[in-house]
Amino acid sequence: MGALENVLTQISDILWGYPLIILLFGTHVFLTIRLKLIQRFIGKAIKISLGRNKEGSGDISQFGALTTALAATIGTGNIVGVSTAIAAGGPGAVLWMWLTGVFGISTKYGEALLAVKYRVTMPDGSMAGGPMYALERGLNMKWLAVLFAAFTSVTAFGIGNMVQSNSISTLVFETFNVPMWITGIILTALTAIVIIGGIKSIATVCERLVPFMAITYVLGCLIILGMNINGIPDTIMLIFNSAFTGQAAIGGFLGAGMKEALRFGIARGLFSNESGLGSAPIVAAAAQTKNPVRQALVSSTGTFWDTVVICAMTGIVIVNSGEWLKGLSGAALTKQAFSDFQVVGPIILTLGLLTFVFSTILGWSYYGEKAAEYLFGNKVVKPYRYLWVIFVMIGSVVSLNIVWTFADVTNALMALPNLVSLLLLSGVIVKETKKYLWDGNIEEEGN
Repeated sequence: MGALENVLTQISDILWGYPLIILLFGTHVFLTIRLKLIQRFIGKAIKISLGRNKEGSGDISQFGALTTALAATIGTGNIVGVSTAIAAGGPGAVLWMWLTGVFGISTKYGEALLAVKYRVTMPDGSMAGGPMYALERGLNMKWLAVLFAAFTSVTAFGIGNMVQSNSISTLVFETFNVPMWITGIILTALTAIVIIGGIKSIATVCERLVPFMAITYVLGCLIILGMNINGIPDTIMLIFNSAFTGQAAIGGFLGAGMKEALRFGIARGLFSNESGLGSAPIVAAAAQTKNPVRQALVSSTGTFWDTVVICAMTGIVIVNSGEWLKGLSGAALTKQAFSDFQVVGPIILTLGLLTFVFSTILGWSYYGEKAAEYLFGNKVVKPYRYLWVIFVMIGSVVSLNIVWTFADVTNALMALPNLVSLLLLSGVIVKETKKYLWDGNIEEEGN
């Protein structure tokens, strides 16, 4: 198992190296230019996203689709992933991570637009869409669509299920000394109650859970920063300066140049907001929307909230704490940074991780289910849900290093077919955007 894990780690390092980072971030920039800075419509997008009324064919409201996507996207990457980037790339990594969110808005927009445009109605009346349908129906690349669906269905059990349940059970054990199997039983039961009912049940829970967890976490970060408000201007200056010059620090931190800040900031930002990975469009296709552009705008706000707001808040808290100077990394750095603010810090961190991780399990269950449905038909849906619940329990009580590494590999492989569809169908994205947004027909019903 050790040898296999080493091989997977090497493959993961290759896949998540500069080529994929350049391809992903390059796609962000390319679509931003082709869509004439679609980010300028973020205000309109947020306004539309708050609507919960049925305005077209689909399974769930636009807000429900957004919160379900956010449930899957906002997770440990927003808390632990940020500290990993800072430890490896210095404070400047926070700015590069933030910029991936700004430019990634355009990619998330394009993904969702294609998902709605090429979605299909299943025999049971439900909607299905995502990169596999864009590849098949838009580009006639069935083989690549099958590969994407296969990678997604496998990745879901790792990054979206077992590693998440393990994170919760481990955190509760270390914080409250509750046996991991007890946490596993509770989490498994809660997951079963929600996902057995399908996307409508998942969306209903996410509509309530996601706003609560995001607002609570951001307010908690603001309180922590308010406790050391005098240091914020220097923290912001340090982040900006380090992004372009690097930061050589004292203590256990060996120092990082601009190259490291750029690499780790972009890599962790991409991993956190999932723009370009092809997961969020799967649930965007289920939204009740008048036309593809309206849901595309709504989905683009997910990257805004995930990275531009939440990751940025975490990054400022960690850099402001100064704990990154002591050679800590990952969860240890995050925990220490928040623990410096007694009572408030640990509560915010624990509550944030518990809600973020549970919501990820719910969101990814739908992604995996729809990918499996594409491969094997509707008959696989219920067995997949039951299997998902079982693996939540397994993940709660076993060591998962190799599972996490394998999920990293398949997650990267998900991105490649999705990026193909985005780049080759960019003309379609521009055409639809012109028809409904630039020409002022945003309220018009789609074909």
